[in-house]
Formats: sequence, structure tokens, C-alpha cells
Amino acid sequence: IAAGQAHNCGITNSGAVQCWGSNRSGQLGNGTTTSSASAIVNVTGLDSGVTAIAAGGDTTCALTAAGGVKCWGYNDVGQLGDGTTTQRLTPVDVSGLTSGVTEISVNARGACAMLSSGSVQCWGANEYGRLGDGTINTRLVPVSSIGVGPPTPTPTPTATATATATPSFVPIQAVAAGDFGGCLLTTSGTVRCWGGNAYGQLGDGTTTNRLTPVNVSGLSSTAVSISVGTFASCVVLTGGAVQ
Repeated sequence: IAAGQAHNCGITNSGAVQCWGSNRSGQLGNGTTTSSASAIVNVTGLDSGVTAIAAGGDTTCALTAAGGVKCWGYNDVGQLGDGTTTQRLTPVDVSGLTSGVTEISVNARGACAMLSSGSVQCWGANEYGRLGDGTINTRLVPVSSIGVGPPTPTPTPTATATATATPSFVPIQAVAAGDFGGCLLTTSGTVRCWGGNAYGQLGDGTTTNRLTPVNVSGLSSTAVSISVGTFASCVVLTGGAVQ
């Protein structure tokens, strides 16, 4: 199940998606803007094959068994990732993410996806650097978070140029999108965050906004899961402690 601002969605045993609650922006995905307080409605076109669901604000996204992402609902800043700011009453494909995605996370103003390649791509509003791409530019289609993903192959030296160093690669196992930024969990159990940091929600010991991922400091042991809210972030550590 997933909960947005005023709506909820769930996946059935057969992989269908059903939603209920507010539908003012089409976030129930049934082709209408009629809210449904007394009945669960089926999401158009998603009657099977969905493996994960995520919601935030008035937007909902689904991850299919094929590794694709489909979103619907509110889209004023591109949080559906389809290259437009058009509200969608039924699911549409996120541009460039029709396969290869393993995890999705949605907030009120955008979303992030983790790919099987180990990279993270985000889309939507980008105030405070919440997409981690090194800018504050709104993105209507997914962009890669800097410093996260497979290394670029080292080019072959030529007579006039030498090979450049291969950028560092941080393999990840989870991603979480909050309202002002995001965090990722690496396979080694460290955590990196980016975006707005007015209340120290990036955990780097500062209140400085970060346009690209930075390391969270002070974790007493290896992290095993992460959760990001509006002004705070939390992790579960090995042994079950929470910081």
C-alpha cells in the first residue's frame, strides 16, 4: 500500500492497482476527478503486472514487472516525468523508464527511481537541489543524480590525448525521496543525501543545501533501511536501532 496527501492505493494479489480517497487531480487513476470515499476504484490499465506502488501529494506511480514506471495525477512541475506539466487522469509512462527500474519513491513535488544499473534518476521540482543533479532546474523527464551510478568506461588513449580517471562508483540498494530532497542507501550500509537542509535533514553536520549527494555522518553502525520526510530523515541500523 501507499498513502499520498489525501488518497491511498494498494496492489492486489494479482498485481492490479486499486485506489480510494481524494481524486481532485486524478490521483486515483480511473479517468475521472471524482473522489471515492466509500468505494475502492480500479486504476485504468493496471489490472495486473504491478510489483510496487508509491504516492506523494496528489501523484501516484507504479512499478511494473517489466521494470517500467507509470505515473498519474498532479503534474504542475513535471512530477509524472512524461515531459509535460499536464495533469493525467490515467497512468502514463515515465520518459525513458520503461524497463530496468527496481525501486521507486514519490514525494509531493517529484519522484526518484533506482535502476538495475545502480544509478538513480529523479524528476519534478528541483528547488534546493532536491533532484541531486547539480542544478536547481525543474526537470520534466528523469535526470541522473551526480556521483551515483556505474562508472564511465576509461577512454582509450590516443596520440594526442591520455585516458582520464574513471569516476568513483557508489553501488546502492535503496532510494527514498522526501519533500525537499532525497537519500540513498549504499550496498556497504552508508547513507548519502541531497537537497534542502535547513533543519539538518541531510545529516552532514551542516544546514547547507546540497545539489549533489553528500555523506551522512555520525551513524553508529551499518544502515539497513532509510526513510525521508519533509524536514527529517531516519535510518534503521543493524541490530534494530534507529537514528
